[in-house]
Amino acid sequence: MPVINRIAEFNEDMKEWRQHIHSNPELGYDCHETAAYVVDKLKSFGVDKIQTGVAQSGVVALIHGQGGDGPTIGLRADMDALPIQEVRDHPYKSKNEGKMHACGHDGHTTMLLGAARYLAETRNFTGTVALLFQPAEEGGGGGLAMCEEGVMDTYNISQVYGLHNHPGQELGSFHTRPGPLMAAADTFTIDVTGKGAHAAMPHLGIDTVLVACQIAQSLQMIAARNTDPLKSCVVSITTIHSGSAHNVIPETAELGGTVRTLDEEVREMVIARMEEIATNVAAAHGAVAKVSYRRGYPVTVNHAAETEFAAGVARAISGEENVDTDTAPMMGAEDFSYMLESRPGAYLFLGGGGGAGLHHPEFDFNDDISAIGASWFVKVVETAQPRV
Repeated sequence: MPVINRIAEFNEDMKEWRQHIHSNPELGYDCHETAAYVVDKLKSFGVDKIQTGVAQSGVVALIHGQGGDGPTIGLRADMDALPIQEVRDHPYKSKNEGKMHACGHDGHTTMLLGAARYLAETRNFTGTVALLFQPAEEGGGGGLAMCEEGVMDTYNISQVYGLHNHPGQELGSFHTRPGPLMAAADTFTIDVTGKGAHAAMPHLGIDTVLVACQIAQSLQMIAARNTDPLKSCVVSITTIHSGSAHNVIPETAELGGTVRTLDEEVREMVIARMEEIATNVAAAHGAVAKVSYRRGYPVTVNHAAETEFAAGVARAISGEENVDTDTAPMMGAEDFSYMLESRPGAYLFLGGGGGAGLHHPEFDFNDDISAIGASWFVKVVETAQPRV
């Protein structure tokens, strides 16, 4: 596997960086210590400019090539961890109770740092590369915040690329597709109001528990019967809260959950049908239902030309047989979607081999793929903006 030789030489350094970040996880926008560590490394590499405090704790670093003026290409890595208690006992185990890097963002940051070190040393490209170290991917929308703060316009970024590790896929393999790659992720709450009563006299009340259960069952018809079978839709009820005593029919009940879609028309249909189903099922029993629907991350949509370009770079690193450009879309979500709405680009998965899956308390990023990912980042820049 043709990893860049110089990057392979400092692979042990990358392993040390990754394990340091792993030991000191931070959540959401509170990635200040991680950002400080990133900035310290970037300064030691000799990058040309560093902006801190982007989206509270994000970092943007610029490296200018030696090939003359040209466009700016963006490379993004996320820095935040998850509110999960790590269960594996290894020397670099999380020092922060209830927090761990269970999604590999420690590895993503490390791969981009490795690329930064090499690019600052060689500068074998034209124009500029903007390194985007982002907080709050795990539900906080840090990618949107960075875009709203004008990162793309301030640095005149012309295209943007990102990479995510993928345990369970062959080590060093790349997986992507043009068009929808990951789903839109929305959440909802349905508040049901009925009439409380003694549980021994249900005819004197309006049973919100029964109504909530019927709404929950009926909502499954959206995916089963309202969605085109050739399109994707997930409606998951994940919480039901009601009542406080065995002998009381509660006056209120609350359902909550998530909706995942890969198509904006399907998304709009789900919103409309959820309102209709909840309202009418409740009304049929004399109750009232109020739906609160919150749009989350949009669909992560890869741009066709940039996806083929990024896959071509991956082939040069891992070989034709190890690059899949027709991977099935995932119903998980990713706030890199906002950056792809702002600029053309692509998002790829990098196989991490075996081990626990993402968001699992036993997950650990595979350090063996750091040099592969860093090499891919570098070659994206050098291939997109070659030195003349």
